[in-house]
Amino acid sequence: MDTPTLLTHFRTHDVPLELSRGGEPVWDDAELHRNARLSDPEGYALLALVPGALPWQRARVLLETLAASRDGLGEATRAPLTKVTRALMFGLPPAYAITALLALRRLRANHKHTTRAIVTFVLEHPDADALIEARRPALIDCFEHALGKATARACARLVTEEGGGDPARPVAGGDGDRQAGRDAGSAYLRRSLLRFTADPAAAIVRLRALYGPGTYGAPAPQEPPAPLDPVTEQPPIVTSTNRGDIAATLVHLYRGGPAAELRPALAGYVAQATRGLPRLAANVALVLDTSGSMRGYGDREWAVMSQAMALRLVLSEVCERLTVVETGGTAQAPAGSADLAGALLDALGTGPELVVIVTDGYENHLPGDLARVAATLPRAGVTTPVVLCQAAFTRGDDLTLRDPAPELPRRPFWHQDDFAALLPWVFAHVGEGAEWIRTTMLTRLEGGR
Repeated sequence: MDTPTLLTHFRTHDVPLELSRGGEPVWDDAELHRNARLSDPEGYALLALVPGALPWQRARVLLETLAASRDGLGEATRAPLTKVTRALMFGLPPAYAITALLALRRLRANHKHTTRAIVTFVLEHPDADALIEARRPALIDCFEHALGKATARACARLVTEEGGGDPARPVAGGDGDRQAGRDAGSAYLRRSLLRFTADPAAAIVRLRALYGPGTYGAPAPQEPPAPLDPVTEQPPIVTSTNRGDIAATLVHLYRGGPAAELRPALAGYVAQATRGLPRLAANVALVLDTSGSMRGYGDREWAVMSQAMALRLVLSEVCERLTVVETGGTAQAPAGSADLAGALLDALGTGPELVVIVTDGYENHLPGDLARVAATLPRAGVTTPVVLCQAAFTRGDDLTLRDPAPELPRRPFWHQDDFAALLPWVFAHVGEGAEWIRTTMLTRLEGGR
């Protein structure tokens, strides 16, 4: 499984998953998803939880994971897959999840885990009542595919008849025949439906509503009840000090603030940002651009440099071995231009398994040199992956003319919140990164972060 390619694809390929007139799912990247799932079913599914993955890509992962058989997979793999599918069903906007579930019917996927997932969505979704009102035909299609049309409708008849197999509804007069009928109905419901539910009483109520008359024109919920990505800061006006606590503290330090107070606060913010993250068992070299352009001027002074240093501090806590090569001065005293190409060669000389270049993208020392060196490395037999993390002032910065090495994998960042998606992408380029991502996403599933 090509993890870096998948993560980039999940973040950039925003094409809807559609159902054709004939009912077949239409998705132009089906082969990419299928090959990834075949290579590593659990790792593939967990990648959908990485912050920044697009909803339509997550819907594809939900479809691919539910459509595939789990024969031959051990419980250690099945359990995370079940948790991932539940997280995706409740973490996606409902319309996206419903499209994926409808596609399962067109693919005739009817595994036991598929049935359980569909029943869970239809009858246990936090917004199930509103969804049933607004999307009744689609949900009935999904439900009848999960149980089989005859079984689903038999269950519906049982719960809508008087007494209807519902143990919570009393039988008037103690009539023996009616009691026996209710007992038989209850047994049928348990065998055919309720064993797939966590709350049988609520499931029965919602099943009645699903096959009830409904309300025409009821609005459908649009937002996911359990969003997959953490809430991020969206300041209306970006300044040097509202780009995350680590960077803000560094700005105050660089501007001459009281170190005795700021340094303990800085350490606390770094600890908070890295709490619960596993250690990356790899030797990483960091090329840090400390040139004058990184310092900036005016209202933006120290903004980009502080964000780059924030990333450095986080990497130093997460990586078991981190070697830093600064170029262009020091973080506290940027001066002159950065020799990114020379610093890259120095970093490679330390024998790393991964090189991370952090720069604003301005190569004012021998422009084009980094690109030439990067292009030459494979021909010289250097196979060490090199990635470029581009520090920006805002999310909307135009970086098209600030790409010093177009051949290198590149990703921008401007806020501390970006680290949640940036670190998995960076670490995906080194062998040990797959286990780091797996552990991190499993921790997220368990509610650890």
